[in-house]
Amino acid sequence: MPISRIPMTFRINATEHALELDPRMTLLDALRNHLGLTGSKKGCDHGQCGACTVLVNGRRINSCLSLAAQHEGDEITTIEGLADGDELHPVQAAFVAHDGFQCGYCTPGQICSAVGMLEEIRAGWPSYASTDGAARPDALTEAEIRERMSGNICRCAAYPNIIAAIRDAAKEV
Repeated sequence: MPISRIPMTFRINATEHALELDPRMTLLDALRNHLGLTGSKKGCDHGQCGACTVLVNGRRINSCLSLAAQHEGDEITTIEGLADGDELHPVQAAFVAHDGFQCGYCTPGQICSAVGMLEEIRAGWPSYASTDGAARPDALTEAEIRERMSGNICRCAAYPNIIAAIRDAAKEV
């Protein structure tokens, strides 16, 4: 028996999209295979590496663990949607300035996660490493960044540069 497809609408990178998808399809596969948004990477496909991180309604998620059907009507931002035309998002610009990537495979997920993380701090969400519940993004410690970014793995170990980029970008966003 063929699997039926269901109609879904999403707002992805500020553009409305109407698709008919298999209800079992992950958000990551819908983005990559049906919309050509290949910035989000399929790394481990088990939610352990963070290469597929995107923002849904401003919150970071692993798109490989989430069904597309769960996001009907949601606002989804991928790495392709962070820049404003030719002007990079401050986190993207900081990654370039600090050489926060090696092979670059994890970079889109790292950047999306960092953008979400900075918003979480701005909203006052504590982390396990938080020592100051009222910490400001521009006062981030290395331990705080490492804890909050622990769901994003860089196999090239560019962590010192990633942390420097996030600390720098936190002053601007």
